[in-house]
Amino acid sequence: MDMTHEWYVALSKSFGLFWLLGLSVAITAYAFWPSLGGRFDKAANSILDDEDGPAQPTSTKAEDKACR
Repeated sequence: MDMTHEWYVALSKSFGLFWLLGLSVAITAYAFWPSLGGRFDKAANSILDDEDGPAQPTSTKAEDKACR
């Protein structure tokens, strides 16, 4: 079996294709897995839970007071 550059190119293209297809299937299965729906919903709504107004500064360092 002659290992030429073209052979390695064909191997890498085939491996890359199947790798990306398999990875896409795995990610899609993970995203639509029924038991993970609650985790995704919680993450999607977590930034909206405690929004009463604009964010207040939480730092009271001396360096911050000098800049205001």
